[in-house]
Amino acid sequence: MSAKQKNDGVGARVAEERKLAGWTQARLAAEANVSHSLVKQVEQGRVPASPAFISACARALKVGVPDLLDQPYPRDNHDEHMVHAGIPDVRRELAVYRIPPDDVPPRSIDDLAKDVARASKLRHLVKLEELGKLLPTLLHDLRVAWYSTDGPEQERVFGLLAEAYAATSQVVYKLGYIDLASLAVDRYEWAAAQSGDQLAVLAGDYQRAGEMICAADWTGAEKFLEQSRRQIESEIGKGDPKVLSMWGNLHLKSGLAAARAGRRDAADAHLAEATETAARIGVDRDDYRLCFGPTNAKIWSVGLAVEALDGTTAVARAQGMELPKNTPRERAGHHYIDLARAFLLHGDREGAFSALQVARRIAPTQTRYHPMVHETVRALARQEARSTETLRNFVAWCGIKAM
Repeated sequence: MSAKQKNDGVGARVAEERKLAGWTQARLAAEANVSHSLVKQVEQGRVPASPAFISACARALKVGVPDLLDQPYPRDNHDEHMVHAGIPDVRRELAVYRIPPDDVPPRSIDDLAKDVARASKLRHLVKLEELGKLLPTLLHDLRVAWYSTDGPEQERVFGLLAEAYAATSQVVYKLGYIDLASLAVDRYEWAAAQSGDQLAVLAGDYQRAGEMICAADWTGAEKFLEQSRRQIESEIGKGDPKVLSMWGNLHLKSGLAAARAGRRDAADAHLAEATETAARIGVDRDDYRLCFGPTNAKIWSVGLAVEALDGTTAVARAQGMELPKNTPRERAGHHYIDLARAFLLHGDREGAFSALQVARRIAPTQTRYHPMVHETVRALARQEARSTETLRNFVAWCGIKAM
């Protein structure tokens, strides 16, 4: 792939892969189940590629989503190098996850629990460099611990290990190592199964469904999540907040699958169920590090409308929304990234750029590496007759070298 095409965004990479396959735009549209006009507009850079479009085209063209996103993005300076510096050690620890460790005295479980909590906090703060430094040693020490314990203590260690793997999957995903993120989800599922905690296992189902959605297996993800919810459906009436949180999150993930599949009514139905469940809980919770409550339901209401390419509804849902100060930066930053996409779909370029700037202030690393930020800012730059210096600076900050 030429350097120019690597810098031109998803549209240019889709066009090149399509041509290598010997397909016309009409053939790609038919194979990916998208409109011919959308393929043309995305390839010409007039419309930003949505996650659903990208995954559908990747599946049709038999290429990886990272190939179309050009992920992980190139590292061009010391700061970027440092953000990615922990990846080789993380990769190694994921590879040796079941290999007996050297004869190293285990740390106390309480001490490990404190570091796992710190890792989850860094994840919510989107401090990826610090998290990348912490995780390899933490994963190793947890491996020592589960080999050194048995019974209830070992189950507790496996629960902590599952949480550490969840943080791992998020940091590598945000940096663009999508296949490594999938491996971390595999490890999460394995550790959760050993923990004896049914809800932890269902949190793994939530993550697995995310993998399926990224691979454009939307129908499969919906069926899988429905099976997951059945396992706790009989418990819903008891009002356990942890169970309700998991129930609501599984519905939100189903809503995402439905929205990307173009099933708007189903997406809205899942959102309504999650919103009602959040109202029953009444407060924002962080069970299994899956934020859920009234705030997260509102954030998802905007995001699901964006996934359905309905910017007007998304903007309307966001009006008057004030995120509490304790909202994790990861969630708040993602909200403003979605809101930028909503404003762009709505035809409000100024609102879109303003939302991107807010996302940058809240979670700069997440914003810089998010592919939808790259697509949105490219669209803004192309639609401006004369781009402002502020917009040009933002483009450069994202690491986009050519427009």
